[in-house]
Amino acid sequence: MLVSLNWLNDYIDVSDYKPEDLAEIITKTGIEVESVEPVAEAVTGVVVGHVVSCEQHPNADKLSLCQVDVGEGILQIICGAPNIAQGQKVAVATPGAVLPGNFKIKKTKLRGEVSNGMICSLQELGVDEKEVPKEYQDGIYVFPEDVNTGDDAISVLNLNDIIIELGLTPNRADCLSMAGVAYEVAAALDRDYQLAEERVERSNEDASEVVEVLVDDPQANPYYGAFILRDVTVGKSPLWMQNRLTAAGVRPINNVVDITNYVLLEYGQPLHAFDYDRFGSNKVVTRRAKDGEKIKTLDDQERTLTPDHLVITNGESAHAIAGVMGGADSEVQEDTTTILLEAAYFNPANVRQAAKDHGLRSEASTRFEKGVDPNRVERAGVRACELLQKYAGATVLEGVAKFDQLDRTEKAVEMNSNRINDRLGTTISNEEIQQILERLQFHYDHNDDDFTVYAPTRRGDVERFEDMLEEVARIYGYDNLPFTLPSGASQAGGLSLEQELKRGMKSYFEGVGLDETITYSLTSEQQAEMLVSEEVKQNAKSPVKLAMPMSEDHSHLRLSILPELLQSISYNIARKQHNVAYYEVGTVFLSEEEKVTKQPHEMLRAAGALTGEWMSHPWQQEKKEADFFVVKGIVEGLVQWLNIDVEFVKAKVDGMHPGRTALIKRNNENIGFLGQVHPKLQKEWGLKDTYVFDINAEKLIELYQKEEAFETIPRFPSVNRDIALVVDEEVPAGHIESTIYEAGAPLVKQVRVFDVYQGEHLQEGKKSLAYRLLYLDPERTLKDEEVEAAHEQILNAVKETHNAELRG
Repeated sequence: MLVSLNWLNDYIDVSDYKPEDLAEIITKTGIEVESVEPVAEAVTGVVVGHVVSCEQHPNADKLSLCQVDVGEGILQIICGAPNIAQGQKVAVATPGAVLPGNFKIKKTKLRGEVSNGMICSLQELGVDEKEVPKEYQDGIYVFPEDVNTGDDAISVLNLNDIIIELGLTPNRADCLSMAGVAYEVAAALDRDYQLAEERVERSNEDASEVVEVLVDDPQANPYYGAFILRDVTVGKSPLWMQNRLTAAGVRPINNVVDITNYVLLEYGQPLHAFDYDRFGSNKVVTRRAKDGEKIKTLDDQERTLTPDHLVITNGESAHAIAGVMGGADSEVQEDTTTILLEAAYFNPANVRQAAKDHGLRSEASTRFEKGVDPNRVERAGVRACELLQKYAGATVLEGVAKFDQLDRTEKAVEMNSNRINDRLGTTISNEEIQQILERLQFHYDHNDDDFTVYAPTRRGDVERFEDMLEEVARIYGYDNLPFTLPSGASQAGGLSLEQELKRGMKSYFEGVGLDETITYSLTSEQQAEMLVSEEVKQNAKSPVKLAMPMSEDHSHLRLSILPELLQSISYNIARKQHNVAYYEVGTVFLSEEEKVTKQPHEMLRAAGALTGEWMSHPWQQEKKEADFFVVKGIVEGLVQWLNIDVEFVKAKVDGMHPGRTALIKRNNENIGFLGQVHPKLQKEWGLKDTYVFDINAEKLIELYQKEEAFETIPRFPSVNRDIALVVDEEVPAGHIESTIYEAGAPLVKQVRVFDVYQGEHLQEGKKSLAYRLLYLDPERTLKDEEVEAAHEQILNAVKETHNAELRG
């Protein structure tokens, strides 16, 4: 809600408060102020001038020589605006004026003629381009005739206003109006405010004789009032009204539309004006729409309706979607002379459904959805009649044709001062509570410590004791509530081991070059069963389905993080981001029940997905594409950081490439998998080669042994030896590596495979694996004989275990 401080001052004098101080007071009463911003930059020395004469500049074709009355005399000003003309009222920056951007106006000469100031456009006065009326976007602004010459133009244009933006919670619909904000500010400042009475002169003709109101569904529409106004002249609304609408973020259109919008902002009650002659009937009938019924709305879109939507009809065809938008057929136009003005109360659920179905969230629908004040519905219609009579020359017919089954009773809430003090930890007296209720303008009955409070209908959020407890607390002042420090034994806070490891995993992934994502825990039924690790399948019968999903795409709890990660990569690739590397540490949801009756188990998992270039050095003309070994290296680095031994076993996993996938095992127990996504799945997502990993992070944390240890830097030299072994092609390199470690202990400290070869000079079905071995004894220098003996022992072991031969 955008609150104009100048407008608010018309209701309740807050001029003795700085805007920032007022904003702080409002925030402390429970309504957050999101910003305090001036309408425009500070401007000085700009007045309303009257163009007495306007002639062609003698030395320039596109300049005009103007004599302008500024109230204290006539100034000669040269103007280049194409729309300048004699008789206009314009904004004049006199010599010494300062415009936005610290632009100072001085007396000067243009093409040999003196210019004593500048005639300004709205843009030059600091008005945002999008808020400038179309007819003045390419020239100077022209004031209405009733503006006084010499007046401060900045005040007349409301450019000295301050806008306070309120961040309202859904329950505070009462502050979606200037009157509601005035009540709130009056309570906060302990000042008086009452919504002024409307005053309208009526004709002898009765509105109920001109139009009849019929309501088919009183629950959806408990009140409908139709005011009739004749002799209306459609034109511009007064400047002050345009200024207030603009300050509230509403673009002025014409006096009829502007007045309905103005009353909406003032009273919080949406109204709608129909052209009575175009409405085509003397009956207003509100009913549920017929299935498939059509209506062309004010935005020139044809809408298809359902029985969920409430419509305003002339007895036959629909002329408005109730509470959402009017129809084009009965729109007020320049030749409109008779108006049927609607002031109604619509069920919030019906309006919300229609607004959602048609994507038509508006100022009006927002207020109907949150609930309007029942006691202000008809009053808003009367207020609009008052303004239309004054600014559109309307003749207002007597009374209002209406259907009325609206409940206007005030909710009674019981509260006890002792109970309030127990909850708040305060010692607020009964007298102080009475003062708070009077500041809020809540009527009440009082018997010692017991209060019966009658919440006004404008405060539909006050229904029970807890609501009144909040009202007392916020007006009493949250700053005044007592506080105590915890007593007894205490200790400094810290992270649990699980929290430390979880953060450490994230740091590791980011350190190796992955970007963190946080994806939806909800997914579609199809994706919920996609790329699921084997150990997850063993503990979950099926994905958990939501009882009331918002959409089919978010109907099930995920069993794997990978589908949403791949969705994110697909989204980015579609936007020309081809090199993507993501990770996520999050939970999946496991339930062994087909019909879930208890909370699913949340398993922590670490997953990642990579595609495109993994590394690039353009200067050296080198690049490395993401592949199986990159993703395997990332996982190896993680388990090495955690000091956990795992093995990688070639396997087939649903949704993964059959030849480029491995299970991650610890003591023959599955803890995840890694590899390339199946080409068919890649194609469905529009991906190139994409590699993923999915690990049971919960299990890694469980396996982690927190032992603080260190190794001294070796003082003695190490020995490197390379061996190339010829083995059957199905023998895993990792198995040979384990055998080398076992046979070469304790001297072999490191084994790394660095080459694999198949082809010429090797038998079919064979491969050559090259390993680099590091021999080291931290206590002494190794002798050649010791290294040779260990080397021979290794060769014998790999031959015996894997039938490996040393390649010649």
